[in-house]
Amino acid sequence: MSDNQLRLVWIYPDLLSTYGDQGNALVVERRARQRGLDVARLDVRSDQPIPTSGDIYLIGGGEDRPQRLAAERLRRDGHLHRAVENGAIVFSVCAGYQILGHEFINDLGQREPGLGLLDVVSVRGEGERCVGDVLADIDPQLGLPQLTGFENHQGVTHLGPTARPFARVTIGKGNGTGDGTEGAYNGTVFGTYMHGPVLARNPLIADLLLKLALDVNALPPIDDRWYEALRNERIAAAQQPA
Repeated sequence: MSDNQLRLVWIYPDLLSTYGDQGNALVVERRARQRGLDVARLDVRSDQPIPTSGDIYLIGGGEDRPQRLAAERLRRDGHLHRAVENGAIVFSVCAGYQILGHEFINDLGQREPGLGLLDVVSVRGEGERCVGDVLADIDPQLGLPQLTGFENHQGVTHLGPTARPFARVTIGKGNGTGDGTEGAYNGTVFGTYMHGPVLARNPLIADLLLKLALDVNALPPIDDRWYEALRNERIAAAQQPA
């Protein structure tokens, strides 16, 4: 962050913005502005270059073909790698999460190269689709409360040795591997299967992204009553017997 302006980049809203994932950008922007920060938000379409000077980059979910197109264009562009090398924070959801890994299965049933920003590999699951509310305990190192979200994916994501699980599920499937992991992170690059939008359900994750971007340990408090009402509602719903 420079010139006292937070630069927030929403990547490919024309391809990757299912299940209201664009709400993640709205939440980060809102929580930054509530704390008096000057926010420059840039929505980058798939026919535009990715800027390398952003502080926080957000990527949403998408259907199989848009996911393949997004991966192709991000590989060709190459600027997200440079942004991460410059210290940028990346938070990705579902299809965006898979794109950040080494490879995934595309809409043609082929192995599609990812960006390699996360040490994960995604394959197509053979069992039932992972659908429903999820509760999970976020990695204690991140100091965040219980994760709540909604998953809807067929993918199974395996973590390599340099990726840490973002969370471990108590309800739901998460990465679909059967080991209880959900999402992954390494340094300032995060991935999750959670929709919701996930940052509306988990505003302290948005605050974590802001703290990393600002390089601070704490942020001024703001009114979280609306977020807490949503969190409590969705946590209670997830805990209801099927």
